[in-house]
Amino acid sequence: MNLFTPLELMCQKYPDKPAVIYLGTQFSYSKLKELIERFATALYDLGIGGGDRVMIYLPNCPQWFISYFGAQKIGAICVPITPIYVVDDVEYIANDAEAKAIVCADTNFGYVKQVLPKTALRKVIVTNLVDLLPWYKRAFGKILDRVPEGHVSRDKDTYFFRELIGRYPPQPPSIEVTGDQLAYLLYTGGTTGFPKGVPGTHRFFLNSILDMMEMHQDYIREGEHKLAQMVPLFHIMGQLIALATSLYKGNPLVLLPRVNLDGLFEAIQRYILTLMIGVPTLYRMILEHDRVDLYDLSSLKYCFCGGDVLPFEVYKRWQQKFKIPIYQIYGSTEVSTVSLSPLDREPPSGSIGKLLPSQRTMIIDPDTLEPVPLNEVGELLVTTDYMMDGYWKKPEETAQSFIKADDRVWYRMGDLVRMDEEGQIYFEDRKVDMIKTKGYRVAAAEVERVLQDHPAVIATCAVGVPHPVVGERIKAFVVLKEDARGVTAHDLIRWCRERLAAYKVPDYIEFRDMLPKSKVGKLLRREMRDEERRRVAK
Repeated sequence: MNLFTPLELMCQKYPDKPAVIYLGTQFSYSKLKELIERFATALYDLGIGGGDRVMIYLPNCPQWFISYFGAQKIGAICVPITPIYVVDDVEYIANDAEAKAIVCADTNFGYVKQVLPKTALRKVIVTNLVDLLPWYKRAFGKILDRVPEGHVSRDKDTYFFRELIGRYPPQPPSIEVTGDQLAYLLYTGGTTGFPKGVPGTHRFFLNSILDMMEMHQDYIREGEHKLAQMVPLFHIMGQLIALATSLYKGNPLVLLPRVNLDGLFEAIQRYILTLMIGVPTLYRMILEHDRVDLYDLSSLKYCFCGGDVLPFEVYKRWQQKFKIPIYQIYGSTEVSTVSLSPLDREPPSGSIGKLLPSQRTMIIDPDTLEPVPLNEVGELLVTTDYMMDGYWKKPEETAQSFIKADDRVWYRMGDLVRMDEEGQIYFEDRKVDMIKTKGYRVAAAEVERVLQDHPAVIATCAVGVPHPVVGERIKAFVVLKEDARGVTAHDLIRWCRERLAAYKVPDYIEFRDMLPKSKVGKLLRREMRDEERRRVAK
């Protein structure tokens, strides 16, 4: 069994029912299956086969699902990345994954073109956000200048998505794809400053999806719900929710290409949506939006939050306004979903849910690695069947994050938690040097590495500063070389913007004469972080 199998079952069961609704256009389950098979046929004819890595460099759109399942249909491995990555990110991941092909939006083609000579990428498939919409919608969008377009230079190895699915029949080769084969490589922030690839098999990801479906089976039923999907699909949480609540359950998924609250409100009202997934920032933005009361959002029944800890005041305000709770999803790219809030009760304050059936955990003292008693705070370790035992080509980071105990490999979540007698898990603090901002994980080391590449910088330290809206803001402390003259915070932020994705760029720069270090010369980042937290708390 592979990731395409449950979707095929839904396509057989509900061929005429909407699978994806995008910018007002409905794609039935049978149509989605046809497009996936056309794309799979095209990929195979272009020389992409079993084990080849295919990057998906797209925002939320039907082409994302078509590329994802089309590649997996022929045994290729998907490498989804955020569409806001810039040249350095794309080049690094393409080389690290040894990717052979990339599917990108035309607005990002310029970045792809720059990295082609430096990578093993040989096939580029380009699409526009409105490629699969009816001709009149594409025409009106262009006339009204509502469709962003990028310049694409055509050559023998550059193809247009729309032309490929029009040219090839829905007749991919019959290739057996087993559950033990790799389905994807997802990249997450690395503590060394470089993204690290997390491999996952078809069996591992299916196991996690089926766990989620089992926990919610009495509440999110087949054919009874509709999901508002604004969370990006390159993120594992977006993929899990899209499959577990919608495409694997015969439920329509309303796909929004970017964060637009009025567009979200309109979709909820128009399609009578019952499910929504978001990060804490999204829920706060909705509550503070000055036009939210102009829409009827009463159809919402189950709202899920992940990517970061939900502030209690946001939870209470949401419950008071909409008379429904927000249910938590907690996990990581390495182990998928770890815990969920049960839907049969209101989540306890501060809880990040209860374990999925197949997940096993230990809460340990991070110094002694010994288990701690119930209700005591410790570091969370997770293990589950079929999970991989390390990162893609990253032995040092694997050794830091994966440990062996009780004849199993355990992943160190890097979070400090406690568990009560009912099995509810409560988040207490973050152990690793990761900054959580706007639902993204940013490695402090990556920001520091880019700043230290500046010729005037001798030392730097990046930390997360608590912020009520986005979780944390990124602040960098910088020590300049003695002979540096005229270098400003604006100069350094501009330097970062040219080398980092937008969400990784520091919000603040503070100059220091020196940074605190331990006796062995290790940067005391926690001391700087605690200093900022005390300052914010005043």
